This record gives sequence, structure tokens and C-alpha cells, in this order.
Amino acid sequence: MREYWGYITSNKNRTTFYVGMTNNLARRIGEHKAGEAPSFTKRYNVSDLAIAREKQLKTWHRQWKLDLIEEFNPTMRDMYEDIL
Repeated sequence: MREYWGYITSNKNRTTFYVGMTNNLARRIGEHKAGEAPSFTKRYNVSDLAIAREKQLKTWHRQWKLDLIEEFNPTMRDMYEDIL
């Protein structure tokens, strides 16, 4: 069985969030950082990895996502280096 990751990325100002799924987290976040991801992430410069989670996050309200991220990553630092 393949392992999948749910993840949330954000822009530098933490004003926009993107929720995605992938079977290769390092590759996918690298694509976001390189601007090779879908137009939404490229348009809003959403590339910082915030936290891995399940697919249901796509249906969550913004505040729920903020609360979840701040629980595990209160400073909202880019965690991309942690997965390499």
C-alpha cells in the first residue's frame, strides 16, 4: 500500500493556505517552491510547508487550519528542510 501525505502550504505572510495530497512529500513541496505546481500556488507564491495531515483539511475553514498549524508549529516556520 502506498503512503500518502496531506499537507498545508502558505505564503510568507501567512495570508493564503493551500491544502494538497501527495505520495512524495519532498518532491511535491519542491515543485511548489520551484513554481512548477498548479496556478493557485504559483499565483499566490504558496510554497512553505506548514504541516502534514489528512485529505479532509480541504473542507476546513481558514481559522480551523490556522488553529491546527499553530498547535504544532506556533511560529509557522517553513518545515521543508525537515523532510529532506
